[in-house]
Amino acid sequence: MATKKTVTKADLVDQVAAAAGLKKKDAKAAIDAFLAKVEEALAAGNKVQLTGFGTFEVRKRKARTGVKPGTKEKIKIPATQYPAFKPGKALKDKVKK
Repeated sequence: MATKKTVTKADLVDQVAAAAGLKKKDAKAAIDAFLAKVEEALAAGNKVQLTGFGTFEVRKRKARTGVKPGTKEKIKIPATQYPAFKPGKALKDKVKK
């Protein structure tokens, strides 16, 4: 069985630079710009849809009542928004194999 590895941002920069024939510095700038634009879009409440890959979106979690573990005291947990990723069909099929 193959060992699973975490691909870091540095690894991704190296791989993109090699695949696109770019200098590492240029690949890093492109990746940083992409991530910044995705963050900006999500912060503005927009979705980022990459056909065949997936969609980055902001989801809402309703306010709810929780229990504080140490004291069993009931606490109110406020509503929040969080970033989420929904993979596209092509990505699901590629990973499923």
